Amino acid sequence: MPVVLITDALIFLLLVLAVGFGVYAARHAHLREPWGRVLRSRIGVAALVILGFYVVVGLLDSLHFNPRLGEKGAQGETLYSPQVLSVLDLVLTPLRERQEKTYSAPFATHLFAKETIELPNGTVVRDYPRLTYGGSHLRDPQTERLPDILLTSLRGLGWGLLLWLAVAMLIVWAFARRRGEGLRPTFDAMLAGGTAVPWRTLLLTLALLLILGAIAAELSLKYHILGTDKVGEDVLYQTLKSIRTGLVIGTLTTLIMLPAAILLGIMAGYFGGLADDIIQYLYTTLNSIPGVLLIAAAILMLQIYMANNEEAFASLVERADLRLLFLCIILGVTSWTGLCRLLRGESLKLREADYVQAATALGVGRFTVIGRHILPNVLHIVLITLVLDFSGLVLAEAVLSYINIGVDPTMNSWGNMINSARLELAREPVVWWSLAAAFLFMFTLVLFANLFADVVRDAFDPRLRGS
Repeated sequence: MPVVLITDALIFLLLVLAVGFGVYAARHAHLREPWGRVLRSRIGVAALVILGFYVVVGLLDSLHFNPRLGEKGAQGETLYSPQVLSVLDLVLTPLRERQEKTYSAPFATHLFAKETIELPNGTVVRDYPRLTYGGSHLRDPQTERLPDILLTSLRGLGWGLLLWLAVAMLIVWAFARRRGEGLRPTFDAMLAGGTAVPWRTLLLTLALLLILGAIAAELSLKYHILGTDKVGEDVLYQTLKSIRTGLVIGTLTTLIMLPAAILLGIMAGYFGGLADDIIQYLYTTLNSIPGVLLIAAAILMLQIYMANNEEAFASLVERADLRLLFLCIILGVTSWTGLCRLLRGESLKLREADYVQAATALGVGRFTVIGRHILPNVLHIVLITLVLDFSGLVLAEAVLSYINIGVDPTMNSWGNMINSARLELAREPVVWWSLAAAFLFMFTLVLFANLFADVVRDAFDPRLRGS
């Protein structure tokens, strides 16, 4: 049975808006030309492929449902479990269901800590117990583990290459059909870099992504490739589930802050006078409030509300989703002021432009001037600010969860993983893999988001177009 969470609906609304903007940009030269520059950039195309992987994982984790139970009801009706799963949970069922007792290191076949074990002959010893699932197919882990890992990796490499060849041939066929050429000349042109879009970079990045994914998929069926946490849950599963949280924080906060920033910023700059004074007073006052204290107060109020209205939530997932949405709202309220200030300054300059003065002299309405002349000429600032702020918001979630005012502790997020891992850094030996996994995935997302932001900035900034 489908389950639509509030953030799910907002995510797909944002996806529809993005597609609509893409169609709009394709029909207008002043937007089509800069985006063409982005697609002609090798760094931009490589970053898009990596970011596309994160987006696909996040969308799969945003399709929720109640799984069907095996038995029927008293009246023969279909019964559904109260548990809320996603399509990503369904894909990652082996990782989700193979839970160990406690910590185990990456590719380990035994638990991380010694326990008292009773041998079949009745002898009691202190040793590392075998894992229930990780490496359970091995008879002698000390001698068989490394060859098995290498063999499994080679098998994953083969599957990854086959999948890449299939996708590459599909791309080459579509591009050859569009150009009206044969497959071989088109493929040679792509590899030689003789096309406007750097297909060679795209195909190489896609090959790396698919090969690594196939190897990880093969190995994860036999081992916990990133280890397990305190309760024995697979860390790779937690890390992939945390992608949606990071994307929601980075994108829904944008959806919330964008209307206020654009509307108030342009109004302050274009109308001036009393409207400008009121809007400046508003964002100056808001900036004077410490953001962390405001977020902490809002989260505390929400926790009190949820504690007093437990019957309003059908599951823990809905409670966690409401807290995530509330966090996005608070971050949106505290982050719109920077873009508003930039748009105010740009609107002050644009309202004195000759074409705006001419439109006003000809009797064109103020809101028509804003829609036709002011807004299209500040879109590059909006786009640059959004892509630059995305990585900052992803990092903000990790920091807020680290101080326990971020997302719900029951929700998978990189911040919660780091917060849990910091308590284990004092162990001897150190439990380091949860922290390393969260850092690796978050670092990759933020790095390629920043690289993509640089390409977008260079493409849309009028001062950099000639360089």
